[in-house]
Formats: sequence, structure tokens, C-alpha cells
Amino acid sequence: MSDNLDLVNEYKDQIRILKQQIAELEDAGKSKDAANKRCLQKLEYCQKDLEDTTEKVKELEEKLKKIKMNSNEK
Repeated sequence: MSDNLDLVNEYKDQIRILKQQIAELEDAGKSKDAANKRCLQKLEYCQKDLEDTTEKVKELEEKLKKIKMNSNEK
């Protein structure tokens, strides 16, 4: 009977440890998800900045072309 009780207690202890490990893994997963979300948001902002900058460069190139054309006409 004592052996059975020891076995039950050992299983209970293993279950407690496994539940603790599951909780730690879930917390780590949540932290990873939050970090991935922040990185994705930064990437989206960088993409938007790149698009805006590319558009501004195109506008400035067009202005420069017009200025060069006007200076060549004189």
C-alpha cells in the first residue's frame, strides 16, 4: 500500500512539474508573439517610410530635370 501511495505522490509531483513547464512555455510563446508583433509593426513602418522616401526622390528628380531643362533653354 505504501508503494502505491509513493507512486501516486510521485505522479502528482510529475504532473505539477509538467503543468509548471506548460505555463512557462505558454508565457514564452506569448512573449515571442508580442516580440514578433512589434517587429512586424516596425517593418511596416519602415516599408511605409521607404515608399514615402522613394516617392519624394522621384519628385525631386523630376524637379531637377525641369530645372536643368530650363537652364539649358537660357
